[in-house]
Amino acid sequence: MPDPSRLVVRVRPGASRTRVGGARGGTLTAAVTARAVDGAATEAVLVAVAEAFGLRPRQVRLLRGATSREKLLELDLPPEDLDRRAGELRTSSS
Repeated sequence: MPDPSRLVVRVRPGASRTRVGGARGGTLTAAVTARAVDGAATEAVLVAVAEAFGLRPRQVRLLRGATSREKLLELDLPPEDLDRRAGELRTSSS
């Protein structure tokens, strides 16, 4: 297993569709259809980020921000792979 990497994600719950991409203030954004009720949006973000980075959901963990729109995540991905993919996602608009 590679050393885990950390990623900050800004969450937009209650979106019309789930997607990871774009940036707000340099922070990667994740829009999820789930509402911010009983942790549903947080769980949806973990799954969406895993999919966006080509990981299994269990390879993405929440470190901080369970009730915040800004989440600190840990991904089982080498830092160079995380940086490359996060950069691609930050500049994507769809």
